Amino acid sequence: MISSSKEEDQSTSTNEDRDQSTSANEDRETNCWGCGLRVSVAAYASVFKCGWCGAITKEHVVKSDNIRLRRCLDHFFVTIVISFMLFFICAGVWAVYPIIFSVSNFRGVFHLAIIVILSICTLLSFCLSAFQPAGVPPLIIWGSFPAVGQGGLDNYTFCHYCSKPKSPMTHHCRSCGTCVLDMDHHCPFIGNCVGAANHRCFILFLLSTVISTFYVTIMTSYSALQIWPHPEDEPVIRLSGYANPELIVGVLKETILAFLRAAVFLPVRGLVLVYLFLSSLSVSIGLSVLLWQQLRYIYVGKTYLSHLRAVNSEEVMERDCQNLVRFFGCPSTTTAYLPSYWKSRKAHTK
Repeated sequence: MISSSKEEDQSTSTNEDRDQSTSANEDRETNCWGCGLRVSVAAYASVFKCGWCGAITKEHVVKSDNIRLRRCLDHFFVTIVISFMLFFICAGVWAVYPIIFSVSNFRGVFHLAIIVILSICTLLSFCLSAFQPAGVPPLIIWGSFPAVGQGGLDNYTFCHYCSKPKSPMTHHCRSCGTCVLDMDHHCPFIGNCVGAANHRCFILFLLSTVISTFYVTIMTSYSALQIWPHPEDEPVIRLSGYANPELIVGVLKETILAFLRAAVFLPVRGLVLVYLFLSSLSVSIGLSVLLWQQLRYIYVGKTYLSHLRAVNSEEVMERDCQNLVRFFGCPSTTTAYLPSYWKSRKAHTK
């Protein structure tokens, strides 16, 4: 009797396991968010694509949002950047131009006009890239079968933050709290995303900032040399005949040390010039690298996010200077003046 009851329990558990495995392999029906039609999908599938409209549904999406803290950090960085730019402009005018005007009035007026133009271009491009929407995705009809045609939402996904469709070229930024068309990245220093609407302004901001900081580097170094104290008590070493490398290194070392010791007698204007020189040099180098990276992505017809998505794919991209021409909105006849090797189309395969 005991053995027969055990056999019955084992057969019952085996039947239950079969029922569970059968139910797990059965398809289930759910609604497509794109067209509203019923879609039959596997029971274990959390991502599926509608066969009619082409919309991609992702289930069990966990939303994590802390937009207030991120927006506060963005506002803080924007305030720091604006204050830094205004300090650069005011300190540069105060420290450099009295020295330039003392050399020549014409030089002073000429360089003052240059700094005014560069300052206006930099501040204007910064405001356009920071305070305008990065790229609003176009409105599209969704959710109704008669209105949504076949393939009308191909490869679209649903943004659970904005509660609206999201095209393959659109990305949701959790810092801005909105979907951005052709999003490149979120830049905390402008407090905004770089997308389809302000990408060109962002490139112009980088370009004008690099030119401005390079100009400040040259002018501060020239002005600092004009007011740098000359070491009068240092011995003068003259080289005659053959000089071995050790003697040359010793002379250079003594000259550099004398130059640095003279910095102790620099006035406040000279210290400001030294700070502006070091700051502008470091900023120009860093932004030049960023500008080169941005132009390289534009040259191959990508954004930074699309480049990250295509790293592990076999996507073939077209490298062409026409991508740069189209990006900056230049007329198509501009490519006629480019060198022939610039106009050649190249295929890049990962």
